[in-house]
Amino acid sequence: MVLDRFRLDGQTAIVTGAGRGIGAATALALAEAGADVALSARTESQLDEIAGKITALGRKAVVAPADLSDLDAAAALAETAHSALGRVDIVVNNVGGSMPNAFLTTKADDLKDAFHFNVATAHALTQAAVPKMLETGGGSVVTVSSVVGRVSGRGYLAYGTAKAALAHWSKLAARDLAPKIRVNAISVGSVMTSALDIVAQNDEIRTAMEQATPLRRIGEAEDIAAAILYLTSRAGGYVTGKVLEVDGGLETPNLDLGIPDLE
Repeated sequence: MVLDRFRLDGQTAIVTGAGRGIGAATALALAEAGADVALSARTESQLDEIAGKITALGRKAVVAPADLSDLDAAAALAETAHSALGRVDIVVNNVGGSMPNAFLTTKADDLKDAFHFNVATAHALTQAAVPKMLETGGGSVVTVSSVVGRVSGRGYLAYGTAKAALAHWSKLAARDLAPKIRVNAISVGSVMTSALDIVAQNDEIRTAMEQATPLRRIGEAEDIAAAILYLTSRAGGYVTGKVLEVDGGLETPNLDLGIPDLE
């Protein structure tokens, strides 16, 4: 049965940024497919809530609250998952982000911080997880990039540059880790998470974003979770070094930040 290829029975996943939004939806999707999951984010209460839903599905969940901008803490997740769950098969590097800003007020340190939080954290965790994954024959890594890592829009300089770097990191890592470990990225469009609270509260902004999206809607966290399940399971077993665009068809950002021309 082709649906059996989406099963993750007997496997263990690490998901960062798992307390809400895409991370939480992904953790639940992987658990529904049969995986045990190690969850990490800053807020322990959010992780506890997701862990409860995972255990209700009959899977094991490990809560590992951490500030993942600390690279030692990010790397330590691999040992935490391995010790508690016995193996590591899947790593989902979801944590990341950066605030939008105009060019002249984007400092060099903003670029450095964005690269650190989006790329260095993924590298630290993945590098620590690779030896654990090899113990059981290999595995799969997915990083969460962004549509603004491949298209241009005002105000996204630091964030888009870091997400572009993360997508290319995924391609390079895929070559380094083949054939035993597959590495892919998701280029995510606008998704209705807490990061878009302003959209949820403003019908005018939401409608404009929907109209600027070829599929005429804003994405749901489950749209991304389903793509990650595909890439981490045997269904995506012949895919590595790729960036899967899950963005509603966007070729330009659909959120205009209103940054004016220079004068």
